[in-house]
Amino acid sequence: MSEPEKTISTANEIVQAIREIVGPGSIALHEPSFDGNEWLYLKECLDSKHVSSTGKFVEKFEALISEFTGAKYVVSVVNGTAALQIALKIVGVKSGDEVLIPALTFVATANAVSYLGAIPHFLESDEKSLGINTFKLRDYLKANTQIESGLCINKITGRVIRAIVPMHTFGHPSDLENLLSIANEFRLILVEDAAESLGSFYCGQHTGTFGMAGALSFNGNKIITTGGGGAILTNDQSLARIAKHITTTAKIPHEWEFDHDVVGYNYRLPNINAALGCAQMESLPEKISFKRALFQRYKSAFEKISDAYIFEESNKCKSNYWLQTLILKKESQVVRDTVLEESNKCGIMTRPAWKLMTHLIPYRNSPSMNLEDTNSLYRRIVNIPSSPELIRVQK
Repeated sequence: MSEPEKTISTANEIVQAIREIVGPGSIALHEPSFDGNEWLYLKECLDSKHVSSTGKFVEKFEALISEFTGAKYVVSVVNGTAALQIALKIVGVKSGDEVLIPALTFVATANAVSYLGAIPHFLESDEKSLGINTFKLRDYLKANTQIESGLCINKITGRVIRAIVPMHTFGHPSDLENLLSIANEFRLILVEDAAESLGSFYCGQHTGTFGMAGALSFNGNKIITTGGGGAILTNDQSLARIAKHITTTAKIPHEWEFDHDVVGYNYRLPNINAALGCAQMESLPEKISFKRALFQRYKSAFEKISDAYIFEESNKCKSNYWLQTLILKKESQVVRDTVLEESNKCGIMTRPAWKLMTHLIPYRNSPSMNLEDTNSLYRRIVNIPSSPELIRVQK
């Protein structure tokens, strides 16, 4: 068999394994489901006339997120990018600072840093967690930074490296134990990009609650959705107070006066979106259960495929399996594009990982460690249909 024939054969074998799980017809990568109290709460919100940033559903939604995640304080905002931007701002990231983030992430992570005038500094990921490679990072920081007056200084640029932002890739928790150790050793502030990991736990603790602050997303493709939306998580009351104030245009409370004491942001989540979120939170445990069951089905289907495997949580983690992730073996990476072409051609939506941040025009000249493993992962990842409804429909 020639190489092109072998590539097509392997790709078809992979696509067939996916089809066995998802069934016939056109299958989306990830769709929201509205099968609870969404219509009821939306009608109540509309009837109340409180559809913007005031109304009972905003505080109720924040309380539900707090109860579920264990975060003492939750501030809901318009999207996950805004949540991460404000989380970084309230912990002290300033213009000219560097912020360590993985190169394998959605562009919002880098953009949130840039909105503050800070500089993203890109890190290697590993195949074990799909998050920051903590073992390589520690060696990299030892060689390239020094501590001066309690601050981590990049020896090459002379800039302060203020914070580190792990992103829990496709819902899988990063190596938080070692990340906390590194943050402490190198005087870094830990802020979690937990946009994809609502419902994921590391050693029994919810992601987004390990650092000074964390950020969630409730975009339409996330495990629950408010249409658009995000939230800042923190256990620090003063940080929460600042976050709520500056995301409400920094308006000083008054019955009729418009007075603002700092430059603020019109970022608060509207009540109508929060109403949708309240209904979605009621079904979150079921959605997680369905996603974990879907993973088990994919795992069984791919046990017979020698060229690829389904990514599985580590022993310390309980993942929400937001996006099911197929990883091709290194010797089979040439098959990726054919898998993408053949699956999408037959109505099964699949996609590659995000283009690495260092490959994007705005970030090509940003500081970066060697990304050999990350480049390899990028060439081998395929996300496959992950809607929890795939399990409900098959029941």
